[in-house]
Amino acid sequence: MSDPFRVVRDFEAALCAYTGAPYAVTVNSCTSAILLTVAWYRHVQNRFAEPTGIQITPHFFLPAHTYPSVPMSIRHAGGSVEFTQEDWIGAYALGNTGANIWDCACRFTGGMYVPGQVQCVSFHARKLLKLGHGGAILHDNAEADAWYRKARFDGRTEGVPTAHDQCTMLGWHCYMLPEEAARGLHLLSYYPTEMPDLPRDEYPDLSQWPIFRT
Repeated sequence: MSDPFRVVRDFEAALCAYTGAPYAVTVNSCTSAILLTVAWYRHVQNRFAEPTGIQITPHFFLPAHTYPSVPMSIRHAGGSVEFTQEDWIGAYALGNTGANIWDCACRFTGGMYVPGQVQCVSFHARKLLKLGHGGAILHDNAEADAWYRKARFDGRTEGVPTAHDQCTMLGWHCYMLPEEAARGLHLLSYYPTEMPDLPRDEYPDLSQWPIFRT
């Protein structure tokens, strides 16, 4: 039987070639990409803190006018959020001295990857690469790459049937479907080399939402 997820790997390879990123991990949305990158960062920080027995809650600074799922994803991944009134176009850093995670939901252009960054991109009907739903993590960390791939697939090992696998971590159900990857590969085959950033939507001031004050 042929491997239906081969096209997902082909799309990821094409993303690497287009953006210049050493690794690309596709997921079902930019929201999921942000959740996984924050969860990985927290995992690494707590691994270093194990001798102390203290669980670290990484703190992030976000522009108050952003999509609501961004701070939600950080909270779901075990982080905390503080809002700023900075303006942004195209992309912004999830402010944290060590994480170097970027929300690139409104940016997707050739050679966009910057070494050391973790870039979360969005593929959606209202974004630059117009899939029904999708996103990706562009990064340069081999250890993180293996973790992301298990985390997006319910903590399972890709290519191993559930009955023959043993999960070694709690994951999320957020992998990209082959149908979306096939469309992405097709669109990318004639996508322009350079694309301007999208203007950000008129998001509300999330610092005023009671849900984020708790």
